Amino acid sequence: MVLWVRAVQSLILIHCLWMSEARQHSSVITVPNGGAWGTWGDVVLCPQGYAYGFSIKVQEYQGAFLWQDDTSLNSIRLYCTNGSAIESKAGPQGTWSDVVKCSKGYLVAFSLQVVGDQGIGDDVAANNIQFTCEDGATVVTKSHDWGTFGQWSQRCPEGYICGLQTKVEDMAGRIDETALNDVKMFCCK
Repeated sequence: MVLWVRAVQSLILIHCLWMSEARQHSSVITVPNGGAWGTWGDVVLCPQGYAYGFSIKVQEYQGAFLWQDDTSLNSIRLYCTNGSAIESKAGPQGTWSDVVKCSKGYLVAFSLQVVGDQGIGDDVAANNIQFTCEDGATVVTKSHDWGTFGQWSQRCPEGYICGLQTKVEDMAGRIDETALNDVKMFCCK
């Protein structure tokens, strides 16, 4: 019985790995205003289908004192039509927003809200993200009102957003940390 269970588990794992490797993206869309700090996480794609909604993980305001460091945006999660939710590299701080969905269709472009380098001030980098839906509607959720939204990415040249990769500064106990700095979105046919 144990050998049979292990054989079934192995087949399921092989199938899952094959399915995850089988998904290919057709293009990558970016914005020019992402922050400079951090390292890129893994590219994560919806196992099937496309992204129709998102939520963000944001740290609440920590206060105005020097030792109270704000990181603001820590992660972005995409919700896929197959029922899965995906995210790439994430910071540990914050709470998740409600899911914001396109009323029609899928996500096709995005814009990132970023605060530039503050010198000796508190750097936070990315604060929010907004998306354009297939029907032209803009969807955004509430975050801090710091920084400005930069220019929009190009629209997925073919297909819709189906994955993401985030650039996050790892928490190392320094006085000034930023968490999420930049994001790339992946389009699938």
